[in-house]
Amino acid sequence: MKRITLAIIILAGFSFASKAQTERDWFLIGSDISDIGLNLQKGNTAFNFAVSPKVAWFIKDNFALGGEVDLGINTANGYTQFKYGIGPLARYYFTSKDAATPRKTRIFAEANVGIFGQNTKVSGSSSYNTNGLGFGIGPGLAYFINENIALEGLVKYNGTVGFGNTTTVNSINLNIGFQIYLPKAKIRSVAKSM
Repeated sequence: MKRITLAIIILAGFSFASKAQTERDWFLIGSDISDIGLNLQKGNTAFNFAVSPKVAWFIKDNFALGGEVDLGINTANGYTQFKYGIGPLARYYFTSKDAATPRKTRIFAEANVGIFGQNTKVSGSSSYNTNGLGFGIGPGLAYFINENIALEGLVKYNGTVGFGNTTTVNSINLNIGFQIYLPKAKIRSVAKSM
């Protein structure tokens, strides 16, 4: 009997964990990282790194609005590229047809728009830049380790249209993320204790 009771409690906990994170008045706080690389080839040392911290609030179940900042750098001998961006984002989490089934994974779609830019300097030649309206869209998968923490994968198309030597820049990125999901009440209690 104890085993059956324990199994029911665990299943109820998984059910709560699979639904509660994306309910209204929960918050998503975290970051994605992408384009990580270090090339140690003799005569051509290179380094790549990009990070995208983000915060979003679930204004209704499965739909969150927030903002993100994108920062990235690519360097090599005689070459430096800096990427930046800031703007609002939206996320929608898709629910399964069988809502009673516990899910540790959730599929979502993310879209963003804002001010973005990419500035490249090549030694011995002129610099290249594109600064203007940036946008991105793509599908993702969140795997919930527990009630509040998810590891994420996101494939996102990013584009920038604007001014500079190059008027458009396009890319598709694979981002790996770490997000924390917290209810509004928990954030308030932490803020009061500080």
